[in-house]
Amino acid sequence: MTIKRLLAAFACAGLLAPQAWAAEKIEFWTFSMKPKFTPYFNAVVARYEAQNPDVKIEWIDFPWDVIQTKLVTRIVAGTPPALVSLNVPWADEYARDGLLTPVDGLIAQARASYIPSALEDLRFKGHTYGFPMYSNVAVIAFNTDIFRQAGLTRGPASLDEQLAFARQIAQRTGKAGIAPALSKIDGLFMQQGLSVIANNRAVFNSPQHVALVQKLADTYKAGGLLKESLFAEDNFPAVIDAYKGGRLGMLLAPPTAMQRIRGDAKDIYAVTDVAPAPLGPTGIADGGWLVHFAIPKGVPARLLPSVGKFARFLTNDANQLDFARQASVFPTTVKAAADPFFLATPQNAGAAEKAVAAGALSMGHSRTLYVAGIDDYDELRRSLVKAVEAGVTGKQDVKQALDQAVAIWNKKLATLPRH
Repeated sequence: MTIKRLLAAFACAGLLAPQAWAAEKIEFWTFSMKPKFTPYFNAVVARYEAQNPDVKIEWIDFPWDVIQTKLVTRIVAGTPPALVSLNVPWADEYARDGLLTPVDGLIAQARASYIPSALEDLRFKGHTYGFPMYSNVAVIAFNTDIFRQAGLTRGPASLDEQLAFARQIAQRTGKAGIAPALSKIDGLFMQQGLSVIANNRAVFNSPQHVALVQKLADTYKAGGLLKESLFAEDNFPAVIDAYKGGRLGMLLAPPTAMQRIRGDAKDIYAVTDVAPAPLGPTGIADGGWLVHFAIPKGVPARLLPSVGKFARFLTNDANQLDFARQASVFPTTVKAAADPFFLATPQNAGAAEKAVAAGALSMGHSRTLYVAGIDDYDELRRSLVKAVEAGVTGKQDVKQALDQAVAIWNKKLATLPRH
């Protein structure tokens, strides 16, 4: 259910009356952090309360698929939490609907401590809407045995090379070369500098878009793409299983995937090397997904300085570094991201250590790629994925398939409000 529909439902139910605010308490929400990170957050709260004895911090954690409904309920009731953990697409929608408070003034004294690309992720309508906490980025793991059989000696330096290497692997070894997440083709377009929407109209049937999808189709026909779950909403389980089974030459994944390979397939791990994922013409790294703390609408103005102080503490260098090390993600402050834990590669390092270092080098280029400002976007994205599947698998001419999807999008976009 979209935020607008939730708001309408709660309005009809008479839940819009404001209620009193307990000024002495700062309540902050996370999603899907318990029980693994309970000790971490309890320790953060204890340290802050010890330094600020006049403030009481309450931490509440919800499952990721529940937190949005809980948040809208509390916002429309007039009792929002002071801080809530969100991803960027959620924050974009909340900001568009006027349900978040800009934090420009509250983050000002700490702004220089955050990685600029992380702050840019949280800039909507000319304002900053959150305190960055952590993100991720993809690396390319490759099977050196398969590469050697295919006559390849290094990781790919561009998307074109990824596809060319995949075709060469298929030709010389009979194995698939790579398995892109084509259910996220919109993000791939954007990472390659190709707009999905311009001036409120779909534009992904341009000659450049057609050429990219045709390259995917050519690689698919040559056997270079792993066909299992290629267009599934989440193809990662099938992809990592194929890599662990020695059936896939390259794996585009977050660094944490190396730990799974090490635990499940020691023989494959032993022949795995790692390279940074190519940035593409945009200079944006693949796999970015920022999580941050936002301030919901309705938090009393008198409480905002205290909320801002706690948010800066929650996302400072030390706390981000501690959390990122425990969670195997990357921090979004400049100092924490440059810590030797991420950048130093020990002698005789394996793929897991190399992946962390490769990912850390890419973090300054990490952005959350998504199409902003479109209600019910998932419905449109599915029609795009269906068209790309038809073109890639040869069921339909690529240009014809994209033209049909563009027509579907533009019919829908013409009925939506402009943001």
